Amino acid sequence: MPAPASTPSMSTKQGFVPNEEPTAKAVPAVTLSLDQVRKILLADKKLDEQSRKVLDKCTVTTRCLKPGPTVDAMHTGRPQQVVLIQTLDPFVFGAFLIAPEPSPPRRVWSIAAQQLKINAGRQGELIVQSEIFDLDDKPCCPSGTRVEVYRWLGGQMTKVSSQDQKGD
Repeated sequence: MPAPASTPSMSTKQGFVPNEEPTAKAVPAVTLSLDQVRKILLADKKLDEQSRKVLDKCTVTTRCLKPGPTVDAMHTGRPQQVVLIQTLDPFVFGAFLIAPEPSPPRRVWSIAAQQLKINAGRQGELIVQSEIFDLDDKPCCPSGTRVEVYRWLGGQMTKVSSQDQKGD
């Protein structure tokens, strides 16, 4: 397995961040609307229960879905769209990678994590930063941060690195 191009390291400002600023290749935008993404996800028989529950009740998709970066994580030359799912709070609890091509559009990867942020790396990898909450943590104050790097390997997204940092 190849070593990741950017591995997490400590930063005094944001916890763990990639050693190099990710400057992903320019990828054309995906033309799927959030309403279309919602329909695609609800049609997916393998969609997790929590996501299905939120999407079933979500009539204004901008309240429950938020576009993330457009990437070519699958290295097909055709873009995929990261879409974040959130409760109405808004509390982000997961993300999906939607591949519009080849048709029909479909979910090719998903992740569940608390308050996550996803960025594209230089070689199409996805850099996922999430908050780690212990049972006695307040919503404002997670106990730590986790950074994971995912790459498309062997026809699926695979975690290639993970690092946690305890909060203050």
